[in-house]
Formats: sequence, structure tokens, C-alpha cells
Amino acid sequence: MPFTTAEIAKTIGGEVVGDPTAILKGFAPAEHAREGDLTFAENEDYFARAEKSAATAIIADPRFSSAAKILIRVPNARIAFAKAVALFFPERTFPAGIHPTAVIAASAQVDASAHVGPHCVVGERVKIGARAVLQAGNFIGDDSKLGDEVNLFPNVTIYPRTIIGVRVRIHSGTVVGSDGFGYVLDAGIHRKVPQIGNVVIGDDVEIGANVAIDRGALGSTIIGKGTKIDNLVQIAHNVEIGDGSIVVAQVGISGSTRLGQYVVLAGQVGIAGHLKIGNQVTIAAKSGVMTDIPDGGKWLGIPAQPDKLAKRQLIAIQHLPDIIRRVAELERKLGGKAEGSGRE
Repeated sequence: MPFTTAEIAKTIGGEVVGDPTAILKGFAPAEHAREGDLTFAENEDYFARAEKSAATAIIADPRFSSAAKILIRVPNARIAFAKAVALFFPERTFPAGIHPTAVIAASAQVDASAHVGPHCVVGERVKIGARAVLQAGNFIGDDSKLGDEVNLFPNVTIYPRTIIGVRVRIHSGTVVGSDGFGYVLDAGIHRKVPQIGNVVIGDDVEIGANVAIDRGALGSTIIGKGTKIDNLVQIAHNVEIGDGSIVVAQVGISGSTRLGQYVVLAGQVGIAGHLKIGNQVTIAAKSGVMTDIPDGGKWLGIPAQPDKLAKRQLIAIQHLPDIIRRVAELERKLGGKAEGSGRE
């Protein structure tokens, strides 16, 4: 659908510098843009490429100006980019109704505006809110509750008693509410500890593909509102993740660990069980966390440490070959070995 530059500027909170009536028919990166396209630039390099492109208009920060292109100046080009792309590529909409291949328990309550796609199974006493979407092949266990505008992509599994807030998106292959990994050694046998809790997911959460979120052993595993979870993440039983947190791909969080608000876990972070991670903590990729972290900390490494300490240690390690060489030279000058060096 085409838009004028003025219409787009109004939607994204920008100001047009140039022709406000110019028609924009698409959105593309600079290297693929054609006449009639909108593109964006968030730094000098991007802007130089955008100016040389065939694009008609550029979303850019106020610092940029151009004699060749129409500009839509915005306070933050990255945020404006997200809003503009949604205009040109709107989300797919789903009609209300239940597909004839879906199996719906008689005691379930499905809002008339909801969409239940092919081969979905909805258990006893399940409640599905207004405009919720079950795209295809979804399983919703007994006594679960899905809020308004929940969107489950194909083949998402929701175990019994799961509670999901409004506007939650869960991508394909994710399993919510499976058994926590709880066993006790009894006479040489790993005896299973029954996991009788559930999972509670707050409003506006998005969960990527192939994520596993275990239900609590007792009580709930909790995902706070506005949290975004990437693909291939494991969240163990009774974990609590605070509001607005970011969990990147391949993170593993062990049981009963609590994360504060606006925590960022970079890719492949591993966190041991029963820890407390404070508010606004950032943990670098591949770090192994084995201790509590206070509010506002930036940690990295295995085991994870405050970033300044860890960086000093990394720098020191880089100097080790030179230190070893210098010690060897001193030993030769002394005609023997340095005390405690173990070298002749």
C-alpha cells in the first residue's frame, strides 16, 4: 500500500524535509532500493549509501541533510525504522472462527472473535480471549488461560494450567509448562520429583522458536511482562524473570533463579540455580554465572565476574608469554632457576 511522505512522517513522529506529497510504495535497504522506496540511515556510512541509492526518501536523524533525497527526520532512526516497516509489511490477520479439524473440549471457552486453526487441540476448561490466534497444530492443556490477542504460531505446545497474558506471541516449536528437571537419588535410582506447578507469562511477552519453559515444581515459573526471549532458550522450573528483560539465543537458566527487571542475557549465557540477578544487569555472551549479581552489574567470563575485573584478567593473560620469556632470561642470567619457578 502506498503512502505519502507526510503520512509516514506523522505515523513515525518525524518531519519531512522536501516534498511531503511524494508517494512511497515500499521499504528497502539502500543497496536494494528502487525509485519510490523508503530507506533508513542510522549512521554516516548508512546515510552515504542511502544518498547514492535509487530510494526516493530516507529516514534519518536530525543531524543529516541532503540535496538529493527527501528526508524524514526523526529523533531515533532505529525506532522509526521499526514503525515504518510495520506500515509496509503489516502482520497477517486471521478470521474469527474454528477450523473443522480442531478439537475443542465442551467445557472450553473460546471467544467468538478468536481464530482456532487446523488440527488444534483445546483441553477442558481452557479460556481463550478475544482475537487470540491459534495458527495450526497447537495443543492447549486443561485449565490454561490465554489472554486477548495471544498469537501462537504453528506447533506450539501449552501444558495444563498455564496462564498467558495479553498480546503474547509464541513462535513455532516452543513448549511451555513441561516437567521441570527434578530428580532425587534413591537406592541407586534417579527418582522423579513430581512437578505440580505451572507457568505464568505476563503481557506483551514474545517467545522465539524452540524454547522450553518448565513449570514450577511447586508454585510458578514466571516470565515478566514485556520480556523478549530469543530462540533455543531453556528456562527451568520456578525461574522468575522480571519485566522488560532480554534473553538471547541458547541461554540456559537453572531452577529457582530470579532475574530482576530489564536484565540482558547475551547468547549462550548459563546461570546456575537458586541465584538472584539484580535489576538492569547485563551479562556478556557465553558467560557462566555462579553467584548472585547486584543491581546494575555488567559481568562476563567463566566464572562470570564484574566486567572491569574480567577484562583486566584477560589483558594479564595476553601478557603471559612475554612474562614467561622474561623469567627464562632472568634464570639464564642467574645461572640456575628462579625460586619457585620449577625451571632449571
